[in-house]
Amino acid sequence: MLSLFGENEITQNESGFSFADIILPVPIPRMFTYKIPRNLSSEIQIGARVIVQFGRKKILTGIIGKVHNKAPQAYEAKPILEVLDERPSVNPLQIRFWAWMADYYCCHIGEVMHAALPSGLRLSSESKIQANPDFDRENAAYPLDEREEKILDALENQEELTYEDCEKILGIKTVTPILKSLVAKEAILIFEKVQEKYTPKVETRIRLREDLAKEKKALEAIFEQLSGKEKQESILLKYLRDVPVFQKPELNEKGLEKATILEEGDSESSLKTLIKNGIFESFKVTVNRLQEVEPERVPAQLSPSQQEAMSQIKAQFEEKQTLLLHGITGSGKTEIYIQLIQEVLESGSQVLLLLPEIALTTQIVSRLQEVFGSSMGVYHSKYSDNERVEVWNGVLSGRFSFVVGVRSSIFLPFDSLGLIIVDEEHESSYKQFDPAPRFQARDAAIMLAYFHQAKTLLGSATPSFESFYNASQGKYGYVELKYRYGEAELPDYFLADLGADRRKNLLKLDSTRLLREKIQEALDKNEQVLIFQNRRGYAPYIQCEDCGWTGECVQCDVSLTYHQFTEELRCHYCGYKEKIPTSCPACGSTQLSTKGMGTERIEESLSLLFPEARMGRMDLDTTRNKYGYQRILDEFGSGQLDILVGTQMITKGLDFGRVTVVGIWDGDRILNFPDFRAGERAFQQITQVAGRAGRRSEKGKVIIQTRNPDQNIFAKVIAGDYGSFFQQEMVERRNFFYPPYVKLVKITTRHADFKTAEKAAIALHREMAQIAVKKIVLGPEKALIGRIKNQYQFESLIKLDRSGATQTTFKEKLAEITEELQARPEFRSVRWIVDVDPS
Repeated sequence: MLSLFGENEITQNESGFSFADIILPVPIPRMFTYKIPRNLSSEIQIGARVIVQFGRKKILTGIIGKVHNKAPQAYEAKPILEVLDERPSVNPLQIRFWAWMADYYCCHIGEVMHAALPSGLRLSSESKIQANPDFDRENAAYPLDEREEKILDALENQEELTYEDCEKILGIKTVTPILKSLVAKEAILIFEKVQEKYTPKVETRIRLREDLAKEKKALEAIFEQLSGKEKQESILLKYLRDVPVFQKPELNEKGLEKATILEEGDSESSLKTLIKNGIFESFKVTVNRLQEVEPERVPAQLSPSQQEAMSQIKAQFEEKQTLLLHGITGSGKTEIYIQLIQEVLESGSQVLLLLPEIALTTQIVSRLQEVFGSSMGVYHSKYSDNERVEVWNGVLSGRFSFVVGVRSSIFLPFDSLGLIIVDEEHESSYKQFDPAPRFQARDAAIMLAYFHQAKTLLGSATPSFESFYNASQGKYGYVELKYRYGEAELPDYFLADLGADRRKNLLKLDSTRLLREKIQEALDKNEQVLIFQNRRGYAPYIQCEDCGWTGECVQCDVSLTYHQFTEELRCHYCGYKEKIPTSCPACGSTQLSTKGMGTERIEESLSLLFPEARMGRMDLDTTRNKYGYQRILDEFGSGQLDILVGTQMITKGLDFGRVTVVGIWDGDRILNFPDFRAGERAFQQITQVAGRAGRRSEKGKVIIQTRNPDQNIFAKVIAGDYGSFFQQEMVERRNFFYPPYVKLVKITTRHADFKTAEKAAIALHREMAQIAVKKIVLGPEKALIGRIKNQYQFESLIKLDRSGATQTTFKEKLAEITEELQARPEFRSVRWIVDVDPS
């Protein structure tokens, strides 16, 4: 911990370097130069964390990016206050990767650092107060009021107080004016105390005194002493039951966790007495938060088709750095991954397996842990800050040479990657939308592998068109798995016509007769059902039947989604929520009705249609807590649920043997979206969710509810004809200049005032049009959602020639343009958000 008083003497350090350039987690396009104090010179290392003062008051954690002798010209360098690491937390390859990411995704290296480092490795700064030792309370120049006296009384008993402590002492919420007055009277000093956020997990353990664990007679004497003291005697007997000190003396060294000794209801006071009398010893140990798991199985025997794919992958990796594994759903890609991972680990290199969703990690991780045990790390956002730091440190120390994680795991401190596997590489979840860096983890992983001279394997049953195009052009290697593993067959598809059922009066609660029949057949056979609807909540919106009013967000230009369980209307963009009105706010009518179907409403409808079925729901609302995904998947996997309704979380990678029916509630909704990728996404989502059905011997059935069964895409999905669908889409993309034939850059202009946002967007467009590169500039147009969080939005879309020189020149000029525009007084508060490769 550090108090900020004064400066250290600065001289050239022992290595000959006087200054260090520090990467700071701020959105400014450069590193900052700080002086290296003599007393810290031996601790300075590239990649080490340091504490520095930024501005007048801010205390930040930075990373040393460079050391040199050149003093900055524009400002006087401040001293580095403290070095936090004996061994760097970040390696030079990571810093190189951060710099590439900042350049490619048009952001700043400090923003990349902020996204990369777990928050537990950044320090928190807290303002505290202490008594001024030079203040004479009895002869004070200015009188003190009652509240000020209370603060000074408290400081006589404690050396320092936080603002929160002062609020509790005075029983008020705002203490700033009182503390400001005490500072003016020179009665107190305010200072910053900086402390690590990461705290190791400490466990209290109990062990038998050493001589008692070695001498039976001494232990017998203790039992005689405890005669008649049943509670103490009970604790001693239970300890000896669990720790056979004479047969296995080494176990006594480790002792037992205190909570374990008391878990059968024994008295803590009796245990304290035993410790006080020297029979037991209490000690503390630092323990790992991450679960220790022993490997339980060897990798499964590969089928002939898997073995053939494995051989082709190895052969193509001889020539290609990146390879696309195109394997149909249920073809057994995971077992191929396991074999490859084992071989790379045995060669001494590290492996990273990227997954698009936390929901996917829960099932795959358990399969992988059976093979790799605790040598495998898991890294995702549901982990606490402390757990993420322990995984980070585990990679640094070499404990984890293999990590499974979501997109943020590309930032871990690997130093010798041999293989990166991107599973379900087509998934939009790999794209980071906010905040910067707005990176695509699949593309960034390919670049990370390049820095490590490693290989990248992209796996998918429905590859992204960009990856498939690169494979077809020979840039990537390509291996195809055409058959499901074992006896499993691809499912049968059925198109259920919503319009026809409505005309025949066969529609019940928005479900067709065909879907209801197939669900009932599965339930009768004790099989399971998955229902997919990519909209959470009860209904998209509520509407007044008399005047047409709909509930809208006060901060965004979107309707509020009705959530029945919490009885509220909620905005899925900014989080705003309000209670459901009892009458229409516009006309006073009580005729309010819900429109559309979300997962919550579908769950309710199916419960009414199939009252005997056990229902579950998997969406953002039911999986908010840390183990929400795991709990639902465990219940479904163990047969406690018959029907599971879910959003896109259920479409990928899940493997349940008893699922034979998959229902797609609204096939049209997936298609009708204003985006050039709508067809690609629809093909992927339908194929992926259909792939959850019939993954064992029983053939699956997929029912797609639609108002337009003649849609061309349904025929392509049913035929499994990815190739011809790809060719069809490519014709349109080539004609209208969309990826993979061009590079896209989307720029969003935001401001609280509509006219200012519009004016700034037009000014940006005018300047971009002058950049002398091959491009098409579209817009600016009001965004599809014109206002979010009270900020108006205009969008420009730039289509760039794919050559590297074109992209580099455009990005450099764009940075200059936005900097010049930002300097204008009328645009000072405007935000320009640059999104490279928008998804």
